[in-house]
Amino acid sequence: MHTNKRPEPGECAPYFERYIALTEGGNGVSLLRNGKTEIFRFLKELSPRQWHHRYAPDKWSVAEVVLHLMDTERVFAYRALRMARRDATPLPGFEQDDYVPFCGAEHRTRDSVLEAYAAVREATIALFENMDDEMMSFAGVASGAKLTPRAAMFIIAGHERHHLNILRERYIRQ
Repeated sequence: MHTNKRPEPGECAPYFERYIALTEGGNGVSLLRNGKTEIFRFLKELSPRQWHHRYAPDKWSVAEVVLHLMDTERVFAYRALRMARRDATPLPGFEQDDYVPFCGAEHRTRDSVLEAYAAVREATIALFENMDDEMMSFAGVASGAKLTPRAAMFIIAGHERHHLNILRERYIRQ
């Protein structure tokens, strides 16, 4: 059912365009599948010490970054679901820096987080691959700005790419 179409400019807040710009191609579901494969390949190579590494005292650990990705994906998938169902209720924003201290990263193993990440991603893929173009195109409001499910899908993929790049460049140089 999913259509191969990139979001048009204006389908989301300008801030999120930077994440969409990190994606290539028009098949958002493929981007989500490939992103999961790529980030898992990277994360499975990390030692327990690397998993809890911070590149600076005030920065998130690798585990916190991954849990942040999951939180953000859940929020954007929920927004996409509401909009695909024609719910025009304006949705509030969420403050990532308020979420991370309560994600429990210090008590989570890499394997437990990756298991949860896989479940979240598979649910996200199932959501988007069963939306038609009409569902993907309905614009709602989230964080005070326009958002379509199509844009949300590409934001999720690009946000993951953004953080994987940071993990490679600042945390674990490979």
